[in-house]
Amino acid sequence: MIKKKFPQRLISICLACILGLAMQVKGEPERNFPPAKTDAKGRYTNIDENLPGVSIKVTAPFFLRRVATAFNRRNGAPLRIPNDGVYLRENANHSEPTVTWVGHATLLVQMDHLTFLTDPIWSNKPSPVPFAGPNRYVKPGIAIEDLPPIDFVMISHNHYDHLDLPTLRKLAKRSADTVFFVPVGNGKLLRKNGIDQIQELDWGDTAKIKDATIHCLPTQHWSKRSLIDTRKALWSSWAVTGPQRRFYFAGDTGYFAGFKEIGEKLGPFDLAAVPIGAYEPNAMMKVSHMNPEEAIQAAVDIKAQRAVAMHFGTFNLSDEPLGEPPLRFKAAAQDTIIGEDNSWVLSIGETRKF
Repeated sequence: MIKKKFPQRLISICLACILGLAMQVKGEPERNFPPAKTDAKGRYTNIDENLPGVSIKVTAPFFLRRVATAFNRRNGAPLRIPNDGVYLRENANHSEPTVTWVGHATLLVQMDHLTFLTDPIWSNKPSPVPFAGPNRYVKPGIAIEDLPPIDFVMISHNHYDHLDLPTLRKLAKRSADTVFFVPVGNGKLLRKNGIDQIQELDWGDTAKIKDATIHCLPTQHWSKRSLIDTRKALWSSWAVTGPQRRFYFAGDTGYFAGFKEIGEKLGPFDLAAVPIGAYEPNAMMKVSHMNPEEAIQAAVDIKAQRAVAMHFGTFNLSDEPLGEPPLRFKAAAQDTIIGEDNSWVLSIGETRKF
């Protein structure tokens, strides 16, 4: 009996199939979202590539109003509860699920034996120059020195009130083990400032830290830090999914259909942090910022059990009264599945379990 040789090409195909099956069995994450697109000039675009622009007739008076109100004290800023960090440092060991609002879009989250920060900013003025920029109405709820060890930081985009280099340098100096997650195109800026523990992710990319998965997700916004770098770096929202809890951070975004897709593919979430401020003037802000009603709808879309408000009342960024966003946020939640009890408006410095 003559033995036939098994074709080498067929052997290779079979081995590749077996390896692919083995990877699926091990739970290798599938890509849930396509990478972000770029235009003909190589600049990143939103999913909706035909969003309307903003007229100079709207933007010029807006910036004049920001200058005129730079030194005024506006009423309605959030309350502040000083946080000495003792409980948070102790909790870093047993990691009871908590969220602490430091101010603006900066949240400290502890879950699944991880402690992490979103868009950390401790500076008084988010600006390329220290003597100008939006003034801070309420100082951070906790000092950097009082923070527990930070496992990682998630940054949504490169605007100065979300990517604050002085703060990031301090956090990197505190611990060489802290990982900084940024959307693609932002790593170069951090490395230039001495921050090397970086992971750059595109929409749909994931990374693992301990038992949790970090998801870089679509959002509707833009990026810019100078006169010539508009949309050269990506923007994103983020999700952290662990064995016990699932957390979503919307970053800075206008309302868009992608929230429903995120909910369908990754929901439900135990807690969603949604931006509720910087929505006036509407003609300028609607595309890239949500109002409180849209923020609640976004939380419903992603199938969040609870929604915590952020991105309001901390800096002089827009025209709406400082105290208006949380009132509208609570009112909008009443007739939704989230409801009164699960629509959270924290004081700056407040810690709440979820």
